[in-house]
Amino acid sequence: MRRLLLLLASLAIGGAVLWTLFGLPPRVRIATATTGTAMEAVYATGAVEPVHWARVGPAVRGRVSAVMAEEGARVTEGQVLARIDDRQTRSMADEAEARARFAQEDLARTRTLVARDIAARATLERAERDARAARATADAAVQRLDDYLVRAPTDGVVLRRDVEVGEVVDTPASLFWIGEPRPLRVTAEVDEEDIARIATGQRVLLRADAFAGRVLTAAVTQITPKGDTTRKAYRVRLALPDDTPLLVGMTVEANIVLRETPDAILLPPAAVVLPPAPRGAAPGTARAAPFVWVVEKERVRRREVEIGVQAPRSVEIRRGLSAGEAVVLAPPEGLVDGQAVRLAPP
Repeated sequence: MRRLLLLLASLAIGGAVLWTLFGLPPRVRIATATTGTAMEAVYATGAVEPVHWARVGPAVRGRVSAVMAEEGARVTEGQVLARIDDRQTRSMADEAEARARFAQEDLARTRTLVARDIAARATLERAERDARAARATADAAVQRLDDYLVRAPTDGVVLRRDVEVGEVVDTPASLFWIGEPRPLRVTAEVDEEDIARIATGQRVLLRADAFAGRVLTAAVTQITPKGDTTRKAYRVRLALPDDTPLLVGMTVEANIVLRETPDAILLPPAAVVLPPAPRGAAPGTARAAPFVWVVEKERVRRREVEIGVQAPRSVEIRRGLSAGEAVVLAPPEGLVDGQAVRLAPP
């Protein structure tokens, strides 16, 4: 009898354990459908720059002998910003000028001799040609001296200076940035896959490291007609408001808004089940409709939904769900329509 009682007790304990492990409904976490703004946007990166500006570089290679403009100074068109050592070129210009004067004096003497019938007319023509050639050479040499002066191409402010006295500079270098501090714009690059959806006038939301947590605005004003075949991107200009806190040269992340729905139904992405494409299906084959597990009186009901904008933190539900309904978050495999569930504590 004692053995029988022990056996019955063991069976009871084992049955209780099995019921605990396999007989209880699965425990699930839930999320509630909320309302909010669903936004579809195209992501891009860019840099802040003035609308009116120019890079200024040297026309010749040489050593900088003087810098006449500082950052923040206002300059006028044609004003000399820097000077490059021109001693050798100036010496050549002086020599060419001396030759031109000598040729002109020789021409005057020849004219006198021809007038007195001492020299032939052909001599005068040769002297005239020599004088013109010498003068043209001298004028060109003097003109080349201007290449040793770095001048402002337009009125504006020296936004940046990247040259010091004594540096050897060459034609590809940018020595000064001249422009107006306002208005500003962002020049962004948009992937060629997204450019067809971009249009002028679209609103843009900007984020910059210098203003963490603050969303700034802009607007699309220009789209370059030709893309960069190497980078596979198109250049897009974004106009900034006059009161923007952004500064020239800052990098920004841009979200170009394509569509906004202010009172959309939103769910966490983990609550929406996206069925995979059937095995062996041809590319482009439609997948089964996405669905959610709606919790009603501690039972789950499978419900197909139509999704819209998919963002990292939320998914727009266009049809199939109402605000306030509870759905299973990260649903476990094996759920069956109508199955009882236990709600996990929050």
